[in-house]
Amino acid sequence: MERNHIIGFVLIFAILMLWSEFFFKPSMVEKANEKRFADSMALVKTVNPVDQIKDVPSVLNSTDTIRTTDSTAQIVVPEKEIYLKNSLAEFTFSNKGGSIKRVKLNNYHKIKVGENHKEEKIDLYLLEDAKNKFDYEISGNQGKIHTSTLNFDVIQNTDTKLTLTAQLPGGGAFTQDYTLSADNYNLNYSIRLEGLNNNNDVVLNWENYLDKLEKNYEYEKFYTSVYYKVKESNSDYCSCRDDDKKEINDKSIEWFSHSNQFFNSSLIPKTGFKQGTFETVMLPENSDDLKLLKSTVAIPFNDLNAKNFEMQFYIGPNEYPRLKAYNNNLQDIIPYGWSIFGTINRYLILPLFLFLKNFFGSMGLIILLMTLIVKLFVFPLAYKMLKSQAKMAALKPEIEKLKSKHKDDAQQQQVETMKMYNEFGVNPLGGCFPLLLQMPIWIALYRFFPATIDFRQASFLWAADLTSYDEFLYLPFSIPFFGNTLSLFAFLWVISTVIFTYYSSKTMDFSANPAMLYMQYLMPFIFWFMFNKTAAGLTCYMFFSNLLNIAQTIVGKNYLFDSDKIRDTLELNKSKPKKKGGFQAKLETMMKEQQRIQQEKAKNKK
Repeated sequence: MERNHIIGFVLIFAILMLWSEFFFKPSMVEKANEKRFADSMALVKTVNPVDQIKDVPSVLNSTDTIRTTDSTAQIVVPEKEIYLKNSLAEFTFSNKGGSIKRVKLNNYHKIKVGENHKEEKIDLYLLEDAKNKFDYEISGNQGKIHTSTLNFDVIQNTDTKLTLTAQLPGGGAFTQDYTLSADNYNLNYSIRLEGLNNNNDVVLNWENYLDKLEKNYEYEKFYTSVYYKVKESNSDYCSCRDDDKKEINDKSIEWFSHSNQFFNSSLIPKTGFKQGTFETVMLPENSDDLKLLKSTVAIPFNDLNAKNFEMQFYIGPNEYPRLKAYNNNLQDIIPYGWSIFGTINRYLILPLFLFLKNFFGSMGLIILLMTLIVKLFVFPLAYKMLKSQAKMAALKPEIEKLKSKHKDDAQQQQVETMKMYNEFGVNPLGGCFPLLLQMPIWIALYRFFPATIDFRQASFLWAADLTSYDEFLYLPFSIPFFGNTLSLFAFLWVISTVIFTYYSSKTMDFSANPAMLYMQYLMPFIFWFMFNKTAAGLTCYMFFSNLLNIAQTIVGKNYLFDSDKIRDTLELNKSKPKKKGGFQAKLETMMKEQQRIQQEKAKNKK
């Protein structure tokens, strides 16, 4: 192999490794993030200001206590938890601020990895972090009031209905109503103000420290952000990889969502929020939290003055049918990608998956069936590729004669070979174009598997979770860019790709660029470093796809095409008058020009 080819391979390998590193491990400014995290932690005090109310009511409950200071008397009301529940979830509320304290999802679990890599399923909670804040800022009769500092009284409480009311300092009341839907993760939620006279907006400030819920931390971080939708616009989101802040002024906001990889907490107003600010804050790698999401929205005072401002609160899994049922594009929070790749996922791959899911329970079997169906869908392209390979195989004896005739002149070999291709009407790149046309589907699937909750913790063969890499073997050391585990599906994809390359390249001519032959075998090993940490669902699909490719190539070579008929067709093409121009003619002209330049260089050296 020439020195230039070796240098080219090294540069390509370096670029791919850097891309993989930055794709899965986005850069963060560690010191700035650590300082920001330390500052936020400093705000969490041993005695929360929510626990202290300066206005002492005339009547105290027997469980209340009074704390005195030099200037004021403070009442400390014990925290009480109130519950709403159905078959899917249990919502826990606190009388401190009247907001949601945590939500347990009954049908989903976290994985806790113990000694010897043993996995244990534990309960999964959302909104459980003590640092979270859900606070309405109200302009009261005596100044600013924050509902997170108020103690709420329970007016009504059943398994599915909760009404909380708090008296405001200086007069007035703030009421929150929650109604849990049956067999859903939806809360019908409304707020109401009474006894106030002003025109100032009520501002909701929501800070949400997201927990790490998945084994593949890098994937989860990449797919986590604040999403929102402005009226008469497409949904949008803050950056998933860096600190980001979006401000929406003088536009109605239809909804916003704090979304993990597979779960979300979304607030959907009936009439829209007035304006909003949305922000993602990256946290240090050693943080116990995944990411900090912040949202601030405004509600016009007249929309909740002596009447209910109605909303819906969805806190649950990113299940596409449930989110789509809201009819407001809430399903866009599922990160299937945008442009052509998102379109392929939402309107081709997803409907196919949901259809198969109605009949089969095994996710591995569904992946195999999806592979077969996609292969049938793109078979016209594959047929053209196989036919091009058959033509190349029929011309191989002629090409070998040319190589023997011009064995001492590689440049002349290339020129004569291209001339022969043109005479017989064969496109040497005909086998490559169909593969390139299939690339959008492969890229779309790269986003589909780690974004679809149905594959979460779904096992198949040795893979315990098809949305994360399969940990078939634990290495006693860590390899840069590769990690300390070996994914068997990724390894099988590499081996099957090499086998498929062997079969497909037997009929191809690499005399014009011999380095391409070596590159075909080198590329799978380069991509192995990236796919070793890729969702097992994807590498499983790619492995199945390669097996079908190999079978397709063998069957096509032996049964689909008759070599004698192919040869007769080529001879007929040779006898036909040739059109001037075209890609092959241009390629032949370029090679002749290159040959001329090389000959001139050789003369000058003499």
